[in-house]
Amino acid sequence: MKLSWYLNRLRNMEPAEVLHRLVEQQRKIVSRYRDGGWENYPAPELHTVFPQWRHALLAATPPQRRAIEAAAQMALQGRFSALGQEWPARAPQLLYPAEFWRFDPVTGGYWPGAEAYTFAIDFRHSHRRGDIKYVWEANRLQQLPVLAAYLVLSGDQGARAAIEAAIGSWHSANPPFRGVCWASGIEVALRAISLIVTLDLAGKSLSPDTRRQAGETLAASAYWLARFPSAFSSANNHLVAELAGEYLIGLAFGAKADGPRKALLDETMKQILADGTAAEQSPTYGAFTAELVLLCAAASNARGVPFPQHVMTARLSAFADAVDWLPRKASYGDNDEGRILTLGNERDYVFSVAAAIRGFLRQTGGMPASDDFRAILFGAPVAPMPQPVGLKTFVDGGLSVWRGEVNGRLVELMFDHGPLGYLSIAAHGHADALSLTLFVDGKPVLVDPGTWLYGSGGVWRDWFRSTPAHNTLNIEGESQSIISSKFNWSHKARAILVHTEPEPSWSLRARHDGYEGRFGVVHQRTIKHRSDDILVTDQLLGGERAAEVVFQLAAGLVTRRDDELVTVMRDDEPLLAIRFPDAAVEISAGGENPGQGGWVSPRFGHRMPAERVVWRGMLAEEGVRFGIRLIEPARGGDSGRLRTKQIQHQL
Repeated sequence: MKLSWYLNRLRNMEPAEVLHRLVEQQRKIVSRYRDGGWENYPAPELHTVFPQWRHALLAATPPQRRAIEAAAQMALQGRFSALGQEWPARAPQLLYPAEFWRFDPVTGGYWPGAEAYTFAIDFRHSHRRGDIKYVWEANRLQQLPVLAAYLVLSGDQGARAAIEAAIGSWHSANPPFRGVCWASGIEVALRAISLIVTLDLAGKSLSPDTRRQAGETLAASAYWLARFPSAFSSANNHLVAELAGEYLIGLAFGAKADGPRKALLDETMKQILADGTAAEQSPTYGAFTAELVLLCAAASNARGVPFPQHVMTARLSAFADAVDWLPRKASYGDNDEGRILTLGNERDYVFSVAAAIRGFLRQTGGMPASDDFRAILFGAPVAPMPQPVGLKTFVDGGLSVWRGEVNGRLVELMFDHGPLGYLSIAAHGHADALSLTLFVDGKPVLVDPGTWLYGSGGVWRDWFRSTPAHNTLNIEGESQSIISSKFNWSHKARAILVHTEPEPSWSLRARHDGYEGRFGVVHQRTIKHRSDDILVTDQLLGGERAAEVVFQLAAGLVTRRDDELVTVMRDDEPLLAIRFPDAAVEISAGGENPGQGGWVSPRFGHRMPAERVVWRGMLAEEGVRFGIRLIEPARGGDSGRLRTKQIQHQL
């Protein structure tokens, strides 16, 4: 497994990257024997990076104050949750024992600590310890800014003591560069950001010893980030986090940090596309990148050196514009629930970041929840703005969205005709070209399957990224892009939008070449809107093949089948009916192995059985058509079955 991983990575490396990796490996060997010990990283004088935030916290609304208090009390009671998992409760008298930083709540085991050199720990290929993301989540120290905010609002000295205990324990248990907590640059950066925000909010209330420990951690982090940057095929959101960490650490040390600032601005222009969509083909990774940039923009504003207008308007504002078009909680590509400033579990992270951008730029926009944490620090939109309606195509990101009313229902449709992902390995992309997702009355119906797990996901990690798991066509159960490892591909389908027709009877036609080399055909899909239905036509250009077309339903929805007509229902209410070309339809949910039935992963680490409707048959250039008819909401006395029968002859 390890050998094949390296071979597949090498295939996606240009010569300059190969040289970079060789130099990087040499640096790791040298650092093992030279760079350990806190004595090598004395704490410099610390400067405030976000002086405006203490004042902003004091202006928090009652709902925001209650949300901060609830999150802080959870930490003070020894409770921690992330990625859908609850860590075992710890005694308030010992909130942060040394083993907390190595504990995996899923397996109940422990990852290596100070006894092991960080780069000698295999977290990519060995699954026996579990998924490293769970351990790293606790080590981001993102509970500390929450405690610091609570300290500002309440003066609770228990919060101050908890912050000091956490920083002291982490410092003692994780000397540089020992243990798994130093193994990834993004983790080093996010932890540093948490410490900087905590120091700014808690201020001089923290003991000199705690501030020294935090300063030493920041100094070691600055050295690590500069020495082992993500580069070439790895220069995705990880690089944005690392540059943000370097920039904010530099400000905390009283430096201008012009180098990381310029590099961060350059990466922003690359990783948020001109139309506002995310280069990584994931709204949540786009929001993660945008939040990092927004945080640094706030720090730069506080210094009186605002970020350039072309970054703030052409990228951050464009991202918020793109989010306005997406259905709420829409997802595609990977989603690992990464956050920067958070109170914990969030209802709608992407929308919250977009609202924070609107607030920071003093724009109108969708209003965040009344208890939104980011709205305190960045502001809320100056006035509400309704979601846009109609058809919108994001040319750079390869996504078309339509929002409108059909038969008395709000319908939101997304059609993916974009690239697989970002850079040569497309690490967080899914093989979902020409996939269709559909929300009805603000709730998901036809869905992207989600992410499941990363390192420990095994065959299920592959399934959730595969074409058969998505609402598109596949040939003989094969993916349009070929998976070579958990974050890599050996072959990438190329998709293109070839034709559009404007409203009211709009249509979209796109195709991809993912099957051309193996099967000699190109998949083309046309989506057309008529007055009260949506027509989906799939064609294989260049030949005839056995294919299947998938409609993956959201968890909790059920179907009723009448020959070639499948009605989708929520809580006994018919939502829509899909007419298939014939009765060669299979409906299944769950199963022990991938592909046996439908599965969705509504959040990282969780999966649920959900009905997957599949049509199978021979397909050629003449194509097959699927009709999706929206069913009018029930009126008094109407039965769902009667209304379904009424539209059978209309489809």
